[in-house]
Amino acid sequence: MATNPFRLSGYSQFSTSSHLANAVSSSFPLFPNLKFAAFCPFTVTLLPIRLPCKPYPISCRASSASPSPSPSPPPTSVELDGTGAAAPTRGDLYLERQQSMSAAALVLKKNKEGKKKRRNDAKLPTNVACCYGCGAPLQTTEVDAPGYVNAETYELKKMHRQLKTILCGRCKLLSHGHMVTAVGGHGGYSGGKQFISAEELREKLSYLRHEKALIVKLVDIVDFNGSFLARVRDLAGGNPIILVITKVDLLPRGTNLNCIGDWVVEATTKKKLNVISVHLTSSKSFVGIAGVISEIQKEKKGRDVYILGSANVGKSAFINALLKLMARKDPVAAAAQKYKPMQSAVPGTTLGPIQIEAFQGGGNLFDTPGVHLHHRQAAVVHSDDLPSLAPQSRLRGQSFPVISIGTITDSEAVGINGSSLFWGGLVRIDVIKVLPRTRLTFYGPKKLKVHMVSMAKADEFYHKELGNTLTPPSGKERVESWLGLQAVRQLQIKFEDTNRPACDIAISGLGWIAVEPVSAAEPNDPDTRVKAGELHLAVHVPKPVEIFIRPPIPVGKAGEEWYQFQELTEKEEESRPKWFY
Repeated sequence: MATNPFRLSGYSQFSTSSHLANAVSSSFPLFPNLKFAAFCPFTVTLLPIRLPCKPYPISCRASSASPSPSPSPPPTSVELDGTGAAAPTRGDLYLERQQSMSAAALVLKKNKEGKKKRRNDAKLPTNVACCYGCGAPLQTTEVDAPGYVNAETYELKKMHRQLKTILCGRCKLLSHGHMVTAVGGHGGYSGGKQFISAEELREKLSYLRHEKALIVKLVDIVDFNGSFLARVRDLAGGNPIILVITKVDLLPRGTNLNCIGDWVVEATTKKKLNVISVHLTSSKSFVGIAGVISEIQKEKKGRDVYILGSANVGKSAFINALLKLMARKDPVAAAAQKYKPMQSAVPGTTLGPIQIEAFQGGGNLFDTPGVHLHHRQAAVVHSDDLPSLAPQSRLRGQSFPVISIGTITDSEAVGINGSSLFWGGLVRIDVIKVLPRTRLTFYGPKKLKVHMVSMAKADEFYHKELGNTLTPPSGKERVESWLGLQAVRQLQIKFEDTNRPACDIAISGLGWIAVEPVSAAEPNDPDTRVKAGELHLAVHVPKPVEIFIRPPIPVGKAGEEWYQFQELTEKEEESRPKWFY
């Protein structure tokens, strides 16, 4: 691009041809053939116009032989920045652009370093030896604290570089059936110097959102809503998620898993997570575990694999089943089986990320601390009562009223109106108004019995039988410290379809209650159908415990009959994650 070697302000006149020739030849080097005669009888005025790619225009005017009049003075108005004499040169513009780009690069570099530092601060030091059973850092000072090891044992193992083979004292007690909690505020304990807080456990997982990892998220089918982790995005970030549904072997006999898989996918799709597949599994019977292994090998791509889930959802049991199947073909997994994470019924068994070398092709397997949720029943009961909340065998529904469909009478049709049903000492349901031929079916641990009394005598019955007939809580000391059922939720439930349950009332950390018609098993019998209408229930639970109202889960043989698969378009089918069993 041609540039003007001299700057102009206002305009200039050249009265002699030599001046004109010199000025034009120096201003327009792109036109070497341009010639000017020495006797050019006119004056040239150069206007102060600046164009990006063109030379300044020339305007010519004739002059007489008489001397030229003196030029008029330049305008006195102040020109804006960037025009006239104040106009920046191309070199100034280039320099300014380079300086701004350098400054922006410096700011981006500092921001990146800050994020990396915060991410590294969230990680646990890799040079700290931890118990392979619970992940707690090993220490030799606090006997009652997690990670305690005898000083002589610690020094001996350290000398032989065998610290990774140490099991702390708390894990040894857990392995012998002792219920030793270590999380303050859970299991009925207020906490102390030997306890770790639930917030500290969650903070140990905060770095996951910054890592490129594969997340295997576990959800308990018995406590689907309570164990799902509503804020899982805060932990997993944008990483892909393999959703594993555990304990499907506990579902009632005759349950069609095709219906369960579709129900789970429907519930998961509404949460809009980055779920790539859903697997129905049982760590006890190894059902579905092989499918999870295949999916991990397919999606891992050299990344670390993190097992994530709420406390006591079955992560350690799942990892043990995973390693046992992988060990058949993978010698690395076979070696990792010797030092497996500890598993127990105590929420908070795992206190830190446990690294397991389980893959030949790179990447490690991590067992992570369970995320403690304050809205589950396990957060309010004593640690000695925790086993009573964990189902040990296949669920069997307890239905009220207990009547035979074939012999139901009009007097029995009044059902449970005006009654109160106690689910152990943890849940009370007041039946204020329900339709005739409506029943409530309880699905949960067998150790929690259901008792029905008149609503007028419910308060007296609860205070008299708490700790005796109504357990947990159990034991005189636990009953005295029990705060009672402080939270009450009023439910208005519409009964629209008389051939299927209206909904499930899911109690976080315990199980669920199906609100269903008595005629659900015989939908074609017009004499036993429930008319459409509205139900009014009041549910009492301990104050932190949460209640979920959800679409009914299709369990048992009856569930297969009333469950309806949704008709999806091809686009909707592709967007939904596939489920496997």
